[in-house]
Amino acid sequence: MSCICLGPKRSGKTHLLKALQDPNSIDETSYSMPTIGTNIFTIKFPKVYSTNDKPIDAELTDGNTKETQQSKGSTRQIQKSIQVLEIGGTMASLWRQYFNDVQKLIYVVDTSNLCQISAAGVLLYSILAEPRLQKVKILIVLTKMDYAYRQMRNEAILMLQMSKLRKQIRQNVTIVEASAVSGKGFNVIYDWLQNAL
Repeated sequence: MSCICLGPKRSGKTHLLKALQDPNSIDETSYSMPTIGTNIFTIKFPKVYSTNDKPIDAELTDGNTKETQQSKGSTRQIQKSIQVLEIGGTMASLWRQYFNDVQKLIYVVDTSNLCQISAAGVLLYSILAEPRLQKVKILIVLTKMDYAYRQMRNEAILMLQMSKLRKQIRQNVTIVEASAVSGKGFNVIYDWLQNAL
């Protein structure tokens, strides 16, 4: 599987991937059971979408990342799909078994739960240190933004120590805020999934 999705349990991985797979399937009343094991989602890219959203990387760097440049108001004709393997957070000790042949990794962090962010950071660092993932493109999704107050996003970035981490890691990391309910950030995620090769 060339794209996998990881994150602590109850971080919103299943909800996010269901919404990306079918944006009309999720609303304020939707609920996803925690994944025990794995799920495979086939995400079809919309035929036309506008990429006016941009990753929040621009706030952390000089804004000249490949993803940021690709996300400035372009419109693309797209008829592709990608399969994403979601691996449950309860299986964190077994994640390494799925790291062969991975090209893209989505890492989901629940910004509405500050207590979980520290644990998410520890798991993220172990992923970044994995030798088989040194050339992998990584998308960190700060999810449940509709439940979090604005300052929590800033606290999440500080707690994950992304500014410091960027100077020490080899991987290309993009960060995006997202909401499975409102669809916020989906344009950036679709763009990243298609172009982060």
